[in-house]
Amino acid sequence: MALASLAVLPAAGQDLLANQAPIDRKIKAVDSLMMQQLLMNEVWESPAADLYEDWDNLYAHKQTALPDSFRINLRNFCMPTTNRVVTSNFGARWRRQHKGLDVKVYIGDTIRAAFDGKVRVVRYERRGYGNYVVIRHPNGLETIYAHMSKHLVGENEEVRAGQPIGLGGNTGRSTGSHLHFETRLCGVALNPALMFDFKNQDVVGDEWTFNRSTYNSESAEATRLRGTGGVYRGGDGLYETASKSSYQANSGDVRYHKVKKGETLSAIAKKHHTTVNALCNLNRIKKTVTLRPGQILKYN
Repeated sequence: MALASLAVLPAAGQDLLANQAPIDRKIKAVDSLMMQQLLMNEVWESPAADLYEDWDNLYAHKQTALPDSFRINLRNFCMPTTNRVVTSNFGARWRRQHKGLDVKVYIGDTIRAAFDGKVRVVRYERRGYGNYVVIRHPNGLETIYAHMSKHLVGENEEVRAGQPIGLGGNTGRSTGSHLHFETRLCGVALNPALMFDFKNQDVVGDEWTFNRSTYNSESAEATRLRGTGGVYRGGDGLYETASKSSYQANSGDVRYHKVKKGETLSAIAKKHHTTVNALCNLNRIKKTVTLRPGQILKYN
């Protein structure tokens, strides 16, 4: 009897195994998803988790202990804007520190996340950044995107490199539409030109290493190589050329006009040998627009 029972068991066992197989596959699939999520969590947290003590949505740039040396991975990046014109350098400006780069953008231009990361701050600051977004990245950096006309993400949202996070604008302490872009490590502002080359729409390499002892000299060299190449003249984010007759981007092709009190589109068009229609098309404005003193218009 015992032998007979043993003889029957293999067939029954096979049936049980056959019935169990789909369940096993489902469990493996669930395990695989859980593993992927765990790995993803590790990616989000490291190495940034070693640099920052907390996740505080109250401050755009709360400083923590800055390491003497830190390697920053620049792979899998996206330029925040496709515009190539840097209009204001990082560093001293108006007897205060300008802690980012200004890049010429127009109202409504798409602003994108520079790296994968998680949105830490989405706020409006009337006397400063205007509409701005702060993103913390797994490589240890935090990036700030300011003066936007609109937010497209929310706090605690995970974003991918290249994902739209806002639209270009002229909000906050700004006298002309542009993107104010900051790169911070442990809350300390670093010169974005050390890592980003807007003119060539690229980063400087697969990685960049912050060294406290050489930072100042490296920052100065980065500004020389990838800055405006001109003399900064004001909050509109443009610099004056040697002729002092107009404002010109460092590309050598794009030119801008700063509106003076009482000027009209027809007067500006006549001055620069173009047409009102051309000005409207270039600047995405209507003929009936009311011009503001200090406003920047592209004229070629």
